[in-house]
Amino acid sequence: MNSTDRFCLDEVLDKALHRGPIDRAETLYLLGLNEAAEIKRLFAAAQEVRHQHFRNEVFLYGFLYFSTWCRNDCAFCNYRASNRLCPRYRKTDAEVIEAALSMADSGVHLLDLTMGEDPFYYEKENGFAPLLRLVKEIKRQTSLPMMVSPGAPPDAVLKELCDIGVEWYACYQETHNRKLFHQLRLHQSYDNRIRKKYEAVRLGLLVEEGILSGVGESLADLADSSDVMKELGAHQIRVMNFVPQAGTPMQDFPPPPRQRELVIIAVLRLLFPDRLIPASLDVSGVKGLKEKLAAGANVVTSLILPRTEMVGVAQSTLDVSEGYRTVKGITPILRELGLAKADPRDYRAWIEKERKNRSAKVHSRETIEAQTRCG
Repeated sequence: MNSTDRFCLDEVLDKALHRGPIDRAETLYLLGLNEAAEIKRLFAAAQEVRHQHFRNEVFLYGFLYFSTWCRNDCAFCNYRASNRLCPRYRKTDAEVIEAALSMADSGVHLLDLTMGEDPFYYEKENGFAPLLRLVKEIKRQTSLPMMVSPGAPPDAVLKELCDIGVEWYACYQETHNRKLFHQLRLHQSYDNRIRKKYEAVRLGLLVEEGILSGVGESLADLADSSDVMKELGAHQIRVMNFVPQAGTPMQDFPPPPRQRELVIIAVLRLLFPDRLIPASLDVSGVKGLKEKLAAGANVVTSLILPRTEMVGVAQSTLDVSEGYRTVKGITPILRELGLAKADPRDYRAWIEKERKNRSAKVHSRETIEAQTRCG
């Protein structure tokens, strides 16, 4: 008898929709679905959950990958330090600011300022000062919410980003299986990387956490990741399918089927009904966007304006020069699915609500700890 025979799909989905969180065994069951008719029902449930919390609104993120230099040698990454086959650049402040202003004018809700762990910043005394000045200036000129993805910087840098008014810190673990982590993120500390996210939450930043699918993880690993992200209190939860990169140790590693990423998105929506879940354009471009939104995503990420000469991560140039990875380029897809770009005020309201919730939780925890000490 198959271990999944004891589950009824309709009952599990009904529980997710109306009766509270599904348990680990039910999560594993949903992650293992592979019949087209079953997956279609899973996606329908994920869409219903999304509508309960976000109606038909979708948030849009502009991507500014301003430095492709990195000191790390991640086995999966195109921009690993030892890869001689990938393009390298470090944009000037003027170039980044110009791109940020153009992106803001295009109608995005957020600017995502991303870099590798560039030695220019990491290996100099006060090396992060130029980055902090750049972020402050973009914030001043655009007033848009910002996400900064600088790797795992010193805690003082996270504090200064928070003081500047940055709303989001993004740092992806890729997996929460320690053995697999060390196979992917060579010579890096699992504990240090995840501690940065806890520190960011403590400081008051919203946090995006991410997992990479199709790199040897099990369904149990995916369930473990959901547990860790829930414990962290991640506000945005991303999954992306692995894309092999020339010049890396994993260049011949077979990519997973697109369905794997879609099923994970849908299950994450059921597990995290009120969180933001991205549909990244960086794996299959606009061709895959409709599928990811249909699976329950409610954020479109990796929008890149043509002529900025900036690139993506997994698919560095896919659909960029054609202008498809823009607000204008994706609007027809949103419309076709009955979705719409959210009002910017709604995105800001969501951010403020999450910040207030976090403050309330911190106050409650501190009160309990104080009462415990007094008792």
